[in-house]
Amino acid sequence: MVDVPERDLLTIGAFAARARLSAKALRLYDRLGLLSPAHVDEATGYRYYRADQVERARLVAMLRQLDMPLARIAEVVSAGDGPTAAGLLGAYWADVEARVAGQRTLAEYLRGRLSGRSSEMYQRFAVETVDVPGQVVLSETRHVLAGELPAWIGASLGRLESAARECGGVTAPPFVVYHSEVSMESDGPAEACVPVADEAAARAWVERHGRARGTKVRVEPARRLAFTRITKAQVAHPQIMAAFEAVEEWIAREGLEQAGPCREVYFADWGAAGAEDPVCDVAFPVS
Repeated sequence: MVDVPERDLLTIGAFAARARLSAKALRLYDRLGLLSPAHVDEATGYRYYRADQVERARLVAMLRQLDMPLARIAEVVSAGDGPTAAGLLGAYWADVEARVAGQRTLAEYLRGRLSGRSSEMYQRFAVETVDVPGQVVLSETRHVLAGELPAWIGASLGRLESAARECGGVTAPPFVVYHSEVSMESDGPAEACVPVADEAAARAWVERHGRARGTKVRVEPARRLAFTRITKAQVAHPQIMAAFEAVEEWIAREGLEQAGPCREVYFADWGAAGAEDPVCDVAFPVS
């Protein structure tokens, strides 16, 4: 039984009109637990709503106008009125603004490419070469999409640097090698690498602890790298794409050849660095 007389209930059609939602949407929201009818006739299956449910229905409709996923709408409406619900909405909108800011930057980058201004963008990046000696590295390899990449890089390098303490210590900046393209559609793989001092200790550590996670030990050969140094802000997509392309253009212009997969070399404390501080070398092995 419902706690209001049935004559005071609204049919789904009348309620949909008042709430400015379709009957189809109301049925979906019922299945998802966003907005359940006050009464369902057992004989006919007809759904009835109370007039005081209109406010919640309109809230759902307005949240949908923000393109909020249904699962997040459920969190907001379940929180009720008050700071918790407002905080959930605020967190969602911060995510939206961050995504739009990234898309805006990507659009500007693509506009430059399509209008033939790529060379102007590349001039912002000074390219040099450096000879890097051979080194023993602990590494983890994973197929990962672009959206998952920052979190995975931080976690994997953290694990490897922790392991390096039992392998004679870290001897050079950690780096990430891209064996194939990593984008929203392509998942690499990418390989996180931390150079260590003691190869024997590293191999022993992998035998004891690393096999379950896929940690490996390998010898990275001596290489000449063509690289450009970028700031923490430039590591973000798509700025970093322009850096990679600037190095590729420089290699071609200098008559050199790429001699291995591209990489990012992280030489600074990421957490302590400001947006304009240099943190990373974008590099290609060359011959």
